[in-house]
Formats: sequence, structure tokens, C-alpha cells
Amino acid sequence: MQMREILAKLAKGKISIEEAQKMLSLHSVEYIEDLAKLDIGRDMRRGVPEVVFGESKTYPVLVKIAEVALKRKGAVIISRINSDQMPRLKKFFNRKGKVIASERAGTLVVSRNKISNTKETVGIITAGTSDIAVAEEARLMVQSMGCKVVANYDIGIAGMHRLFPVLKEMISKEVDAIVVVAGMEGALASVVSTMVDVPVIGVPTSVGYGFGSDGMAALASMLQSCTTGLAVMNIDNGIGAGALAGIIANRIARYKK
Repeated sequence: MQMREILAKLAKGKISIEEAQKMLSLHSVEYIEDLAKLDIGRDMRRGVPEVVFGESKTYPVLVKIAEVALKRKGAVIISRINSDQMPRLKKFFNRKGKVIASERAGTLVVSRNKISNTKETVGIITAGTSDIAVAEEARLMVQSMGCKVVANYDIGIAGMHRLFPVLKEMISKEVDAIVVVAGMEGALASVVSTMVDVPVIGVPTSVGYGFGSDGMAALASMLQSCTTGLAVMNIDNGIGAGALAGIIANRIARYKK
């Protein structure tokens, strides 16, 4: 629940002043044994859902942290889940709320409440098929923030003609931002940012080999771009790209009302 929703409920008398104060407290922290300290107010301050980073965490630890986050916040994203943990987590959280999963991205979204739709739209594209896992992270984050997604994959510069109809569609659907996910030389982000009048968020991926492998060439290329209006995330950071795109879109939605 975001800050505006809490204040609206207070104004309508649906919650007390004390309840509103507790919900709005910037210092409200949920201690989960000796495992984690959950920032209860983060989604209210920023409009970004809670994300539990699954990599290197055991199944019991993931369940414990995510279950508390779901109870306190109403929704949680678990990212970077390995293939052994994914089916177990899906089975467990299917009893707790609505589950949306991307096996390819190793990402799980659990929500107890219906996600409010802001009616804003974000575009997501990838240079290659190998970049889709990172793009799917971004997609789930954007959708969890209430935005629609127009996605199109495998349209890199090796076949430039594939890009133009995709951008035409995204412009016609009035996307508020475009996330461009690209490995290898990472040039697609720069190309897209020269063609559209909305913010472009580049995500270099670790796809590639030899000199400049593991995403280093793609990251350097995007950072050295001579185009303006291109923001660059860290290598493989689909979650961060989705969050930034969602924040941009939802900010626009607020002032359209």
C-alpha cells in the first residue's frame, strides 16, 4: 500500500490516526530472527514492491523472509531462484496468494491483493534470445508496480530492420519508458535512444565471450554512448531497470489524473 492510499483511508475514516502513523513510519522495521531486517515502509516511500534476493539463500530462509514480507506488505518478489527451489516455492506460496512465475528468469511474484493498474505502459526489448531472462525480471517488476508491458524480444542490431516496426508499435501505444536489454557489444540501447522521445534504460547482460565477456563490453558501450537520455543499469540488473521504468511511468500517471 502506497502513502497516498494510506492517507486516503485515513481521510475516509477507514483507519485510525495511530494506525496511519504506524504504517507511515519511516523507522518501522520487522526483525526476522537473525536473518533479515525488513523495511516495512519502503514500498510506501518509493512505490516499489519488496524484493527478496534468492541467490545464495536456502529454501527455508527464503520462505521465512518472503512469508513475513507477504504478510506485512501484501506482495513480494523473489528473484534469482534456482531451478530446484522454484517448484517448491511455487507450491508453498500458491496457498498464500496469487503466484506469477518466470522459470526462465528464476523470479516469483506473490500477491495477496489485486495489483492496482495505473494504466501506464512500459516497453521492454532485448537484443537476443539469450537476454530474455533479464528482460523477464524487468517485466515482472514493472507489472508488479501496476503498469502494462509491451515486450518484444530478439531484435538486435544484427538485423536492424526488425527494430523499426517494434519501436513504431511502442510509440503508438505511448510507452513512458523503454528498457533495452542487450549483451555482446550492447549497441542496441544507444540505437533505440536516438529514435524515441522517452527515457531509455539500458541493461547490459553477461551474454558474450572472449574479450569483453561477462557483460563488460556491453556495459562499457552503454556508458560511453554518445546519445542523450540513456540511463544504464548494472550488468544483468533487470529488477533495477524494471523498478526505474515503473517509477517513471507511475509518476506520469499521477499527474495525468
